[in-house]
Amino acid sequence: MQINGISRNFAAILNSKSMLQFFSKYKFFAIVLFVLSAIIISIIYSVLKPNKVLPVYEPYMVNQKLVDTTVQHIRKFHTIADFELINQNGKTITQKDYADKIYVADFFFTTCQTICPIMTGHMVEIQEKLKNDNEVLLLSHSVTPEIDTVAQLKKYAIQKGVNDKKWNLVTGDKKQIYDLARKSYLAAESEGDGGPYDMVHTENFVLVDPSRRIRGFYDGTNPDEIDHLLEDIKILKEELKKKQE
Repeated sequence: MQINGISRNFAAILNSKSMLQFFSKYKFFAIVLFVLSAIIISIIYSVLKPNKVLPVYEPYMVNQKLVDTTVQHIRKFHTIADFELINQNGKTITQKDYADKIYVADFFFTTCQTICPIMTGHMVEIQEKLKNDNEVLLLSHSVTPEIDTVAQLKKYAIQKGVNDKKWNLVTGDKKQIYDLARKSYLAAESEGDGGPYDMVHTENFVLVDPSRRIRGFYDGTNPDEIDHLLEDIKILKEELKKKQE
């Protein structure tokens, strides 16, 4: 029994030496095989991994306080309606000025002393970070058009450093702005007691794609949300690029 045990141990040692000799002889081949396997696995993972796609927001998906009752039931095909407003330079701005563009929209007023200065500051930050990106524009709607005349908007634009080629501050018919806020952008509460077209503007920044669909909502007073918005713009651009390929 002892002899058999020694024999088995000796055979094991020989096998171990044989294995070591084998791996020593084919070490380079083994390393190459390992590297190739890692590359192949990485490629397969990248191919199979789904690309991140932003949601398309429909009225029924949004806080109903921010959505007009006439559109709350809509579950698909919601888009931003046509519009015709006046910017800080007295130029008529329509949806054609944003055709085939990604854009960020919000609602504000120039005399606001609460959240508007913070929101405008963050819009300036977005403008600066995307100043060389011709695919992305900005659009800010005044909710007090009777106060925010073209002259007032121009003064505000100069004070805040608005780039006229990148960012429109718009005024115009109050009902149209109200309808845009609550029926299109789904981004403002109705005040309800100050007249049929009075509203409480919110901190929402709205991301809109070239098909005029809403792709995201962000707290315009929160720096982290601005980073999130900028990251989502990259994701959206990548999505659009892949669709064109």
